[in-house]
Amino acid sequence: MVSTGSTTGGGLSTRRVVAVPELVDQARSGKARAVGRLISLVEDGSPQLREVMAALAPHVGRAHVVGVTGAPGVGKSTSTNALVRSWRSQGKRVAVLAVDPSSPYSGGALLGDRVRMGDHATDRDVYIRSMASRGHLGGLAWAAPQAVRVLDAAGFDVVLLETVGVGQSEVEVAGAADTTVVLLAPGMGDGIQAAKAGILEVGDVYVVNKADRPEAATVRRDLRSMLALTERRDAAWRPPVLLMSAQSGEGVEEVTEALDRHLAQAQESGDLERRRLRRARAEVEALAVDALRRQWEGVGSDGRVDDLAAQVAEGRLDPYAAADALLG
Repeated sequence: MVSTGSTTGGGLSTRRVVAVPELVDQARSGKARAVGRLISLVEDGSPQLREVMAALAPHVGRAHVVGVTGAPGVGKSTSTNALVRSWRSQGKRVAVLAVDPSSPYSGGALLGDRVRMGDHATDRDVYIRSMASRGHLGGLAWAAPQAVRVLDAAGFDVVLLETVGVGQSEVEVAGAADTTVVLLAPGMGDGIQAAKAGILEVGDVYVVNKADRPEAATVRRDLRSMLALTERRDAAWRPPVLLMSAQSGEGVEEVTEALDRHLAQAQESGDLERRRLRRARAEVEALAVDALRRQWEGVGSDGRVDDLAAQVAEGRLDPYAAADALLG
């Protein structure tokens, strides 16, 4: 079942208290409404979020988290739709977390209806959720890692993260996924632009979409040449460059097979464990920093930050000493 839950929490107020254990049990039994309510608690920064994460913790770590990134116009939503269809043909349950640009007025996702993924609207084993980036750089919403935990614990075999597609900053998806797919398309810029965007460092699988266009083979050849220049000789995984037409379905199965091969290799080599450890560390650090910031700036703070900032601005204190004083 597809959910196009709004990024305003679907009408769920942060003041409303829900029975978290019951909600988690319902989500794990496949109820899309419960999954949506848990993600709304994440997005709203609910006071019950600690309880939610504690209840989910024993059930995470089973899903294959796949990040899909690429410049605007390469066909990310259409490609996501095609990949979901391929996974479903294998009997896998699939969740899609699509991070969209934020509306400057409501703060909600501009593309929240996910019109290109309507093919799966009646499939109970497909869950699609839009999240607004709300100005967050890096192509991912700030709440995305915790939303992935919800979907993982809910028993989905694949959790697909589709980024907002904002050029150089979208490489953050590589740190949030087990496998990162970089989409390119003919006519979207030359190889130098691809290198500038940083995609040569983040991709595990490269896919040239719109393969029916005559320039697709040229893009594939150029990308292979650039990857060969940056490839380490001792690399256990050599990222493939594949051709695909998401519109017609050509090459889609080859892409999902490559994703499965990467997961198996990462498990065997220990790279998957290392990636997940880095991801967990980054999440812990982000939460700790956010807690400190709220402590310093929240209601009832003693104004130490403003006082120290004034001393730095007036030259009476250097910023390092001010930071030490704040943390001391």
